[in-house]
Amino acid sequence: MRRYYKLFFLLLTGCLSASCVFSQDVGFSQFYDQPLLRNPALAGIFTGDIRVTASYRNQWQSVTVPYRTFGLSTEVKFPVNITSDDNVTIGLQLLRDVAGTSQFNTTQIMPVINYSLPLSRERNSYLSLAFMGGSMQQRFDPTKLVFNDQFVAGSNGSFSVLPYTSQVFNNTSVNYFDLSTGLSYNGVIKEDIDYFIGAGLFHITKPKVGFFESNTIVLNRKFALNAGLSLPTSETDRFIFYADYFKQFAERFTPVKISTLQVGAMLSRDLFVGGGEQTITGGILYRMNDAIIPVIQWQQSRFMIGISYDVNIDKLAVAAQHRGGFELVLSYRDFLNNRQSERRQTMCPRFPM
Repeated sequence: MRRYYKLFFLLLTGCLSASCVFSQDVGFSQFYDQPLLRNPALAGIFTGDIRVTASYRNQWQSVTVPYRTFGLSTEVKFPVNITSDDNVTIGLQLLRDVAGTSQFNTTQIMPVINYSLPLSRERNSYLSLAFMGGSMQQRFDPTKLVFNDQFVAGSNGSFSVLPYTSQVFNNTSVNYFDLSTGLSYNGVIKEDIDYFIGAGLFHITKPKVGFFESNTIVLNRKFALNAGLSLPTSETDRFIFYADYFKQFAERFTPVKISTLQVGAMLSRDLFVGGGEQTITGGILYRMNDAIIPVIQWQQSRFMIGISYDVNIDKLAVAAQHRGGFELVLSYRDFLNNRQSERRQTMCPRFPM
């Protein structure tokens, strides 16, 4: 019976099966605004020298105890002058996720370093190599759970719940080191079409994440493919496309039947109201077999705010009444004052969003 209690516990913590403990990573609907979760080599691939982005997500409020996710990423680019126009990006990814009745939570502190090598002095094209590694913690509160042996049947068909259980938890917290790496290439076609492609590998060390000593559970390695495209459709409008594909691998890179695809298509318009820089962007995001997500963003000079809402289309759609999750993103980016040269603003790893 002890094994069944453990499985029951896993279900209550918000997992759909025991395998989800090591098969899923926390993510955001507006995934392009948390690039380090997509690929460490996407750090610094933006127009500017510094970017700070905060994301908040509230999910499944219509079905159960809401799942809440907080993300904060910072990126700063520095010229290093090993070769002309090369750059190093130093970044930090912070994440806090709280899920389900047991308050199963994940805390992530992941520094990243990304080196970008220019491949042409005439065109803005860069090859980037990055590493990201840091501390991860997962924990839960067993006092929030109710187990089978706490239910007491009454003679009249009713039942009461005892304040204690015979289930013993020797460990309610797991700490481990996680390591990821990635490559990316970004370039320009005809001086006005920006694009990037990338590949990343997550959980290189395959850390152990199980709470029970008798059950060894590890994080599968995860392979990522990334792409982005931005092209003008008029003097004031741009079409922007993003895509990520993730695939899980077991021992010796044996593929397992766990993969994820997320894409986004948006139209951005420059308003130039009152001589200031204002941009409004709207579009549709899609997460495979999970959700369709309308999104709108407003950029005023250096600041941006984005709002999205998941329209659920998976097996929980009926129970959730197609309501998935609300997400809010706030971002700031700029060139540092001591580097605002024309060359610096035109020759650096960048993408319009």
